[in-house]
Amino acid sequence: MRILCISDTHGKHKKLELPEADMIIHAGDMSGKGEAWQIGEFFEWFSKLSYRYKICIAGNHDFMAEQEPEEFLKLVPDNCIYLNDSGAEIENLKIWGSPITPWFHDWAFNRHRGDEIAKHWELIPQDTDILITHGPPMDVLDRTILGKRVGCEDLKKKIEQIRPKLHIFGHIHEAYGKLQIFDTTFINASSLNIDYLPLHKPIIHELNNSIS
Repeated sequence: MRILCISDTHGKHKKLELPEADMIIHAGDMSGKGEAWQIGEFFEWFSKLSYRYKICIAGNHDFMAEQEPEEFLKLVPDNCIYLNDSGAEIENLKIWGSPITPWFHDWAFNRHRGDEIAKHWELIPQDTDILITHGPPMDVLDRTILGKRVGCEDLKKKIEQIRPKLHIFGHIHEAYGKLQIFDTTFINASSLNIDYLPLHKPIIHELNNSIS
């Protein structure tokens, strides 16, 4: 399975140059302020992409997804899979997605560190192959431009337990990149840089989806 990873497009999705793949995954922040017209514009573009599978989650900028979930879901095209603390199985790959991030200035899908956020990570199935979260785990592609590590400690603990094949996220634009730790490939797929310019190339990852 050839997987194309993008995230944090913030309304600038049309400026991306997207290579061929079997599946595209967007790890949240599809919009700038989460307004209905921004969400609708994104999904109109996303639905027309030629990839066999199109999967996305929301991010901390996508307010409509949290504040008006029923109206938001009406905008999700039938040929796209939207995950919100939920999963899907595609060609033997078990995929789980969550928009939750540690609390920061009262953005969308913010949860306080500790028990409040850990409840969401407890929902992730043990046999997850591909994990999609908006934010990173602690100490993994989570360093801000000021040098501070801002990932989630409880998410890191969960990943160490389940060891998914692939973990895709964004949120911290300046920490864009790919990293292998033990059995898991971590991808910070932020498409925009720290100045919100679409200078980060979409990341391709080849994943074996055969049953052993």
